[in-house]
Amino acid sequence: MWRQGETLQKTTLVVDLPNHKHTLSQSRMSEGESALKAVELVEQSESSDQESQSTAHLPTPEEEPVKQPSKPAQAPLPSGPGPEARGSRWRSAVNQFKLRRFFVLRPGTLDHAIEDLKSTVSQDENGSILSIWLLAEVDHWNNERERVVLITENTLFICKYDFMMLACEQIQKVPLNAVDRIVHGGFSFPPHSLLSREGEGLRIYWDRQREPNLTSRWNPFALDYPYFTFTHHPVRSVDDKFSPLCELGNFREQLTQAAQAAHKREPIPGKANGVVVLDQPILIEAYVGLMSFIGNQNKLGYSLARGNIGF
Repeated sequence: MWRQGETLQKTTLVVDLPNHKHTLSQSRMSEGESALKAVELVEQSESSDQESQSTAHLPTPEEEPVKQPSKPAQAPLPSGPGPEARGSRWRSAVNQFKLRRFFVLRPGTLDHAIEDLKSTVSQDENGSILSIWLLAEVDHWNNERERVVLITENTLFICKYDFMMLACEQIQKVPLNAVDRIVHGGFSFPPHSLLSREGEGLRIYWDRQREPNLTSRWNPFALDYPYFTFTHHPVRSVDDKFSPLCELGNFREQLTQAAQAAHKREPIPGKANGVVVLDQPILIEAYVGLMSFIGNQNKLGYSLARGNIGF
């Protein structure tokens, strides 16, 4: 009996051992499954957090950021006037300063001179005044002199007026029915002359049959020449008031019309009536002209402010 009980006990032990192993394995499996489930739950929670974060960062159509308008590219600012612009501005300022020295530009000076010269015109003898001009006379020695020219119905007035003293110093009169030729063009000099002149001029002839003698040619103050030569006044580009008074083309048209009307109204017996208008160079028979060079450079023929030295 004892052996049997021992055997049974052993059997029971043998039987109990497998059950115990099976129980341990099941417990271990349950622990592993729970750990796997815990890991899966953690991973699911992490993935859900990532998706929620990604969806939180994605902009909705309503919350799309507003695009700021791009600013136009600004042009580079100029660094300043170049040397050529500064040089031209300096030259224009110097020219304006030089022009302001003319007494004819003083306020009221020209108006006063016109009123003085109007009083010298006889309505019965010369007719009414048609136009008044501010020009520069060029004599046979190439000297420039400031002149106020009046065109009336019968007479051409060439006046030397002192704009500083406001007084008329000299008046030369030419009957318009004696004017027979008007020449318009540039200036020319003899082949061996040392002189030159820019610009255009207008020469008025009134006695084609009379030629100046040798004494008159060499006399810079001779007044018996049968023509007058004019050119633009230096102040013609100052403003709109003086530009029409100094316009040589308009002066030629006015003079031609007045001379033709005078020829028809009072013809000269034994003389071909009418005015011939030519476009050709105007010859000045001067060769050295040292006197004219000094005088024209310093504007000695104009009423000009000269510092402490008067005109």
